[in-house]
Amino acid sequence: MKFICEKDKILKALNSVIKAVASKTTMPILEGILIQTNENEIKFTTYDLEIGIEYIMEASVQEQGSTVVNAIMFSEIMRKLPDSEINIAVNNNNLLVIECEGSLYKLATMNPDEFPELPKIAVENSITIEQNTLKNMIRKTIFAVSIEENRPIFTGCLFQTVGNKLNVVAVDGFRLAWNSTTLNNKTNDFSAVIPGKTLNEVNKIILDSFETITIGVSKNQALFEMDNCKIVTRLLDGEFLNYNNVIPEQWETRIRTNKSNLQDCFERISLISASSTEKEKKYPVKVLIDIGKITISCTNQTGDAKEELYVSTEGKNLEAGFNPKYFLDALKVIEDEEIFVDFGSSISPCVIRPVDDGDYTYMILPIRLKE
Repeated sequence: MKFICEKDKILKALNSVIKAVASKTTMPILEGILIQTNENEIKFTTYDLEIGIEYIMEASVQEQGSTVVNAIMFSEIMRKLPDSEINIAVNNNNLLVIECEGSLYKLATMNPDEFPELPKIAVENSITIEQNTLKNMIRKTIFAVSIEENRPIFTGCLFQTVGNKLNVVAVDGFRLAWNSTTLNNKTNDFSAVIPGKTLNEVNKIILDSFETITIGVSKNQALFEMDNCKIVTRLLDGEFLNYNNVIPEQWETRIRTNKSNLQDCFERISLISASSTEKEKKYPVKVLIDIGKITISCTNQTGDAKEELYVSTEGKNLEAGFNPKYFLDALKVIEDEEIFVDFGSSISPCVIRPVDDGDYTYMILPIRLKE
């Protein structure tokens, strides 16, 4: 195997595939990157048995072949080489030889035949969506994915198509994030729960552009396909929450306010709330709704704080406790200026929605306040 490539192109490829390299494994081959030539293209593949990524780039191929080399070592060398053409070859001693201007490196290789094949996915349903739309939908929901492994189904996002709508939903038992978009083409209705880890990596790879990405699902696998990159992942098994039944449709108390002003209040109050040496959940913030005003306060052994904000209110006065982080996570990803915050009672979920956009909703469960 022998080829010549440009540094910026190979770095772009490596930055994409490095995300599927196994970090803790008893199989050294999974710490490697499979390099294969095909005419004037190079294909890089990584696979940690949960997520696999293929990336194809153009190069001047002089000898066909394939090899596996330690991914971290290879990518770090590429990163630090001069900004010039790089010559890469496998020599007679089965070493990967890297030459660039005055730099010369020889790396041990592994048998490419031992590298596990990526799953062959028989796609049953698929959608095509602009990359910037998908990027936005992941950003607006991924923060609500559970990090607790005792309920694995909640460690992923539900992707659900109904008619020409795509819904993406994340829930962790304390809060829920829902985002919806209209697809250009009608598709079969389907549901799949994609691991949050995979979606985080997909979001780093896809572009903030109008270029499209196709998402295909089979019974237990999902496939993300772009022009020169392919990502495969397992799906999560289990019954996802029936979110339509848990988001309240009615409210007893509603405020309408500027999103940034409310976010600033929560950011300041959380300085006291989160400064406790004990678990943050033991010190929620108290939210008090009065006519034309919301008061947010917190008291713990560190000190106490109070924020008042004049808002538009409807309905009853109310007092409830919340984890301020959950409010902040939602407010940070809302781009609209004006929001509704709807409350039921002191023990009912709170719902945050943009005033002028019905495509996303956040629900937060309250915390009982100590008397």
